[in-house]
Amino acid sequence: MDDEPVSFAASFDDPRITDQFCRRVVDDGAVTLLGVVHDHPASIARVELVLEAASPDVLALELPPAAIPLYRMYARDPSPAPRFGGEMAAAIRAADGVDLRGIDAPSWSFLRQLVHRLVGERVAPSTARRVLSSVGSATRTAVTCRLAATLTHATSMTVAYDDPIEYDCDHTDSPERQAAHEQAHVAGVQALLGGADASAVAYRDETRERCMIDRLEAARRQGSVVAVVGVDHLEAIETALSS
Repeated sequence: MDDEPVSFAASFDDPRITDQFCRRVVDDGAVTLLGVVHDHPASIARVELVLEAASPDVLALELPPAAIPLYRMYARDPSPAPRFGGEMAAAIRAADGVDLRGIDAPSWSFLRQLVHRLVGERVAPSTARRVLSSVGSATRTAVTCRLAATLTHATSMTVAYDDPIEYDCDHTDSPERQAAHEQAHVAGVQALLGGADASAVAYRDETRERCMIDRLEAARRQGSVVAVVGVDHLEAIETALSS
């Protein structure tokens, strides 16, 4: 009997790179999807290791295009792990010189699709207000990133738009310790999902995913792609790119 083929994740023999967080879609162009937890040391190691091995033509990040200049600057940090920008800055640094694209909202295509869906599905006004409020917050974040990049470029100091998240483990811990902590964190967050704003979050995030999928479809026509996205988006994006 022939041996079962080894998955892309299993080929690394690293507990931080597993099928839970790493998917490879080869239909109509190779796309490697890396699910991450923001600022987590296991996620930072994952993107560094995979990008070192993959050497993609395009690096796609779950960031709004307006935030890319700031994260480029974070990536210049010579520390073992970037002080700011977490896994996104680490990915940019590991894939130095690669075609870099921000694939997340806000963008005009995202806003068009979101409004079309809210109107077409006759969403309750209270839900629509919560959706639009969350979009407004995301837009302010993107603008803040652009301003921070401008100030960082114009001065000798690094301007951060938020503080890094601290976990009960760091990059000095063993790969096994990092992996176990990240998996427990993801399980805990997923158990808490839901609540009063669940429908509003679903409208926003499903539209974000659709826009990210569209941009990845365009990127894969330019060559191989590595996409770094939140782990909660991994399943939907993989399914859409495989269909």
